[in-house]
Amino acid sequence: MLTKETIVADFKAIQDHICAELEGADGQGRFKEDLWDRPEGGGGRTRTLTGGAIIEKGGVAFSAVHGPTPQKILNKLQLKEADFFATGVSIVIHPNSPMVPIIHMNIRYFEMSNGVNWFGGGIDLTPHYVDREDARYFHQEVKAHCDQYDPSYYPKFKTWADDYFYLKHRQETRGVGGIFFDRLHEEAPDKKAELFDFVKGVGYLFPKVYTHFMRKNSLLPYGPAEKSWQGIRRGRYVEFNLVWDAGTKFGLDTNGRTESILMSMPPEANWAYMHPVEIGSREAETLSLLKKGIDWVG
Repeated sequence: MLTKETIVADFKAIQDHICAELEGADGQGRFKEDLWDRPEGGGGRTRTLTGGAIIEKGGVAFSAVHGPTPQKILNKLQLKEADFFATGVSIVIHPNSPMVPIIHMNIRYFEMSNGVNWFGGGIDLTPHYVDREDARYFHQEVKAHCDQYDPSYYPKFKTWADDYFYLKHRQETRGVGGIFFDRLHEEAPDKKAELFDFVKGVGYLFPKVYTHFMRKNSLLPYGPAEKSWQGIRRGRYVEFNLVWDAGTKFGLDTNGRTESILMSMPPEANWAYMHPVEIGSREAETLSLLKKGIDWVG
């Protein structure tokens, strides 16, 4: 029988694997671990890497927290009053080079003392400059993983990601999307274990795809103009995470650890009033591709 203790152990193993893979691909940076406790119950281990050869700032966080479910969460999720347990692994990587994309991955499990439980998660890519071949590779890898479990997963979860990772106030997607899923639940024990295998697979897919981009793109040339654009795009990333991201809101609403919740913020970001973009430029092409519903695989 799949237990929350098993899920915790497997999530910790995924965190260990991802950190080792990223350190190996970076070749210079090393993760520092910060162990923390949550006064209301539980805790976690937040690992951060700064000053790497490729990774300017990266975070790979594990947490397992529990306690009374805040009323705000009960109301928002339309749940009956009961204690909760939540565990997961969350990652955001901000590279030095504007030619290497930002990436985010999260896998999580939530259960309540009244028997309610589900899995959630996702993985999405946010290039500073959208490269169609990179987007195709990323989506092909994600689709291949989804197809191993259910052919309906990729189209359904891709649409969910397009809708979720969307800056409504800018009318643009955060990047080229990926997959997003939440409140996935199976009653049968064997089906729940299979669902957990799918979720774990997303975690193990992350270092495969991102170390590919680290190796492929980190040596591409760039200059001050590209760095300036990187700052602008990082600003958009901040806007999404602080205004729209449900994970950030959940963490803060459950009295989570602020430093770990805001780990996803870039080391630097820029905002420019009415930032001009030259017609026909790579920046203009990127903006034209920040739209929902693009078929990156076809």
